[in-house]
Amino acid sequence: MSDTYTLVGQAQLQQDIRKSRFLAQATSVESPEAALDFMTGVGTADATHHCWAYRIGAHYRFSDDGEPGGSAGKPILLAIEGQAMDHVVVVVSRWYGGIKLGVGGLARAYGGCAAECLRQAEREILVDRIRVRLRCDFAAAPMLYSRLSDFAAVRKAERSSEDGVEIDLDVPASRVEEMAAYVRDVTRGRGALDITA
Repeated sequence: MSDTYTLVGQAQLQQDIRKSRFLAQATSVESPEAALDFMTGVGTADATHHCWAYRIGAHYRFSDDGEPGGSAGKPILLAIEGQAMDHVVVVVSRWYGGIKLGVGGLARAYGGCAAECLRQAEREILVDRIRVRLRCDFAAAPMLYSRLSDFAAVRKAERSSEDGVEIDLDVPASRVEEMAAYVRDVTRGRGALDITA
């Protein structure tokens, strides 16, 4: 199975194609709402079109924003997939320069600009993460807190009760079994790591 990547930060690339200016802007996103926020934030009123696409796991959407159907959004989505990217949104803005490109020309321009932007961007391997809940008593909590980074665990929420602590974590899928064994060892079987989502 080949690796899937996401962007490290934001990226952009500008190209002039037959007197039209194309500006691709991309970033990594964790939700469709974050993708829509990015699209809203990078749009400029003077551009003729703001075409976009995002892929977040099984979720994807794209828009031609007034360009002929299939000439912009879909080629941008294909560029994301062609660069083996996920959790990514790309917006390509166009300033019309007076020469019509035709549907094929538009598809090549939008898709090519998006692909080149992603190709030049700094990327990292996308790690499949799983949401887990760690349960332990108060005595074991400090030792477990100190080792969260060893398992690349990211703390999302925490609750205390009279019995101890519950911590919601995002953990790389490849580290869940190892972390569960560690929790059992440290807590002498009184703590647990359960998959929640």
